[in-house]
Amino acid sequence: MTSRYVLAMFLSVAVASISQVLLKKSAMNRHKSVVGEYLNPCVISGYGLLFLSMLLTVYAYSGMEYKNGPVIESLGNVMVLALGYFVFGERISVRKMVGTACIVAGIAVFSLA
Repeated sequence: MTSRYVLAMFLSVAVASISQVLLKKSAMNRHKSVVGEYLNPCVISGYGLLFLSMLLTVYAYSGMEYKNGPVIESLGNVMVLALGYFVFGERISVRKMVGTACIVAGIAVFSLA
């Protein structure tokens, strides 16, 4: 597995996580019109970042084994949890921590195999 493709996949996951934060930020705001809900800087940037994430993912899959992609992409759940905590001040419940621990444990088990 070439490291630049793995790096591209990690970057794709980070970009997608930031995109989700932007979209949530927009959803939390009140907008003057229905059009304003969809045509505002946060939404446009969020979808632009999702498109960039897709391009990075396609590039990453062109040079790495397909079995490794979902393992790296599962880190997106961990990143979104952390970003929610730091950006929005969301509470991290025991249930969320257990779920995150399961994801990390799954990644560790996969890496050992």
